[in-house]
Amino acid sequence: MRIRVVVLLGSLCAVVLAGSASRHPAYAQQAPADTPPPTFRVEVNYVEVDAVVTDAQGNAVTDLTIEDFEVREDGRPQKVTAFSTINLPIERAERPLFAKAPIEPDVQINTSAEGRIYTIVLDDLHTTFTNTPRVRRALRTFIEESFGSNDLAAVVYTSGRTTAGQEFTNNPRLLLAAIDRFSGRNLRSEALEIADALQNRPPGEFSPGAGGSGSRLPGRDSAMLMDPLEFERAQRARTTLTLVRQLAEFMEGIRGRRKTILLVSEGISYDIDDVFANTSAGIVMQQASDAVAAATRGNVVIYAIDPRGLTAFEEAIEVSGTPSDITPSQFSITGALQDSLRRSQQSLQVLAEETGGFAAVNRNDLTSAFARIVRENSTYYVLGYYPGNERRDGRFRRLEVRVRRPGLQVRARRGYVAPRGRAPQARPGAVAADGERLSPAASSALNSPIPIGGIPLSLFAAPYKGTAPNASVALALEMRADDFKFAERNGAFNNRVEVVFSSVDTAGTVRPGNRHVLTLELKPETLAVARQRGLRLVSEIALPPGRYQLRAAAAEEGSNRSGSVLYDLEVPDFFKAGLSMSGVSLTSASAGATPTVRPKDPLASVLPGPPATTREFERADRLALFAEFYENIPGAPPHAVDIATTMRDAGGRIVFEEREERSSTDLQGASGGYGYGLQIPLGEIAPGTYVLRVEGRSRADNANTPLGRDVLIRIR
Repeated sequence: MRIRVVVLLGSLCAVVLAGSASRHPAYAQQAPADTPPPTFRVEVNYVEVDAVVTDAQGNAVTDLTIEDFEVREDGRPQKVTAFSTINLPIERAERPLFAKAPIEPDVQINTSAEGRIYTIVLDDLHTTFTNTPRVRRALRTFIEESFGSNDLAAVVYTSGRTTAGQEFTNNPRLLLAAIDRFSGRNLRSEALEIADALQNRPPGEFSPGAGGSGSRLPGRDSAMLMDPLEFERAQRARTTLTLVRQLAEFMEGIRGRRKTILLVSEGISYDIDDVFANTSAGIVMQQASDAVAAATRGNVVIYAIDPRGLTAFEEAIEVSGTPSDITPSQFSITGALQDSLRRSQQSLQVLAEETGGFAAVNRNDLTSAFARIVRENSTYYVLGYYPGNERRDGRFRRLEVRVRRPGLQVRARRGYVAPRGRAPQARPGAVAADGERLSPAASSALNSPIPIGGIPLSLFAAPYKGTAPNASVALALEMRADDFKFAERNGAFNNRVEVVFSSVDTAGTVRPGNRHVLTLELKPETLAVARQRGLRLVSEIALPPGRYQLRAAAAEEGSNRSGSVLYDLEVPDFFKAGLSMSGVSLTSASAGATPTVRPKDPLASVLPGPPATTREFERADRLALFAEFYENIPGAPPHAVDIATTMRDAGGRIVFEEREERSSTDLQGASGGYGYGLQIPLGEIAPGTYVLRVEGRSRADNANTPLGRDVLIRIR
């Protein structure tokens, strides 16, 4: 085998997105064979519309064909050129019987079944603090009961709290942690602020009267001008609407899937009709229109969830104190509170209904609302066409989706706003630090909001102690090569594959990884192995402690084939006081048969083979693992550190166990850690699913709490 590798090190611009959306990229996984995967197209004259079809009893209808549909734009029939039926199951993560929760996978792939895509927008700017528990409780129930292992979701805060949110993931634990960080911070009602201003007015400022020409009693307009928080209300309204627009624009390029924004909010009560009392009314109204236009143009559905329920008005009074009508003839605080509630609910209804969704308002129980959202995002049709009207005039185009079968109801967005101005030019690929420009395929895959499945990929990452303050994260990327287009020259099969790594932290900071260009020259027998087992690349990236989303992209030269995969990673602080643990890397005797490129392998001297991404092994195989434990306990006397490995079957029975004791006086190596390696022959273990656990305990730790990591494996 001959694999020649050219390694180009340096930084590259990875995720280049606008505004707040750049910190919350969305992604989804590749669809099963009978469901078209999401695709990315820059064809500006292509229109896609989702349609939910139900019968008279409200049951989903799934047996329609392209001939059953009729699409009209501004009353003119359109020729549907793309059609697919989407029927997504809710998959559940595998959980061993003895485990309290599913074992989180330590390998991420881009080829698992397609699921729903949710962008959960927590509008903390427009949610009252007292409703914080309701929001957390409702969303926790949604994630725990209605979120499948094949689904993807992100959590975004309108206040810009990026460290509180969560990148798109299928990990329920991370989503729930982001939801639990929610806290409403809505401003006090404008009606109550005005009531206070009137109550505290200087004596004689307004004389009693019936409001005639000689009266100095404030009318409604002049009273509204007394709201001291009017400017901040406008800023908050603009912030929320701008974020919704940016998220819709960000997801516009995803084709073939329903894209959903779950807007959890009490709505915007800013009065856009009163341009005299509200100085930003025109701007807020325009930004609301822009948000709807972006969502309809990008085929993004908005579902609005109002956590106030049926008691919204009574709660507003209770929280703020019992109101008194100071000027009943002209300014009624009760009427003003009712107007504010009506406006806020109306803002939610407009955003939802204009985009094909619905607003859940005046509901104490949101269970049925979430159930309907799941249904509409699980079973639907996707229709695409090229409109006859290609003018980029920014005007609204009315859409009508009909079915020819009688007795059925169709729900789809009402239309879309055409783009304005010149068509955008294709952006050149990102440039690496060495001046080399990424290929368009690699750049597109790396910047994609969802994994691209053109090249099936699997990614493993494990953090180890590096040079302070960073960790050295070992990376193993495996790719299928059965569809690669090799060119034969002089008896060798040649190809070039570009591989790029990057990461983004919770603050949106992009940390470039390495860029590798694999120049492959394979003999026929090696090519046969590569087509059967794939190719593997081992690399590393240095990261300080924190939460990250890793990105890996691969592109085959001379074709449009590319792939990308995302990985949620938490890097511990290996330099803080106490005991800490690295990741657990696995390999096996058979793993060495996969053609492997190791431009950077931080585990080459401690693991008997290259780190692998497979978690399924033959009984004839031999499993090997490596982990490290690090201690930083100043003044601790000589003591022991206990390290153990156990393997349990689905019922919790231990089928393998290995324990050893290390002395703190032992040489800990260059990393300053207790290096721990182990090999496990699998011949005596029956086929099945197992949980492999590696854990350590320091006897100098007063808490005496062990640290451990679990890995789910299968033996066949």
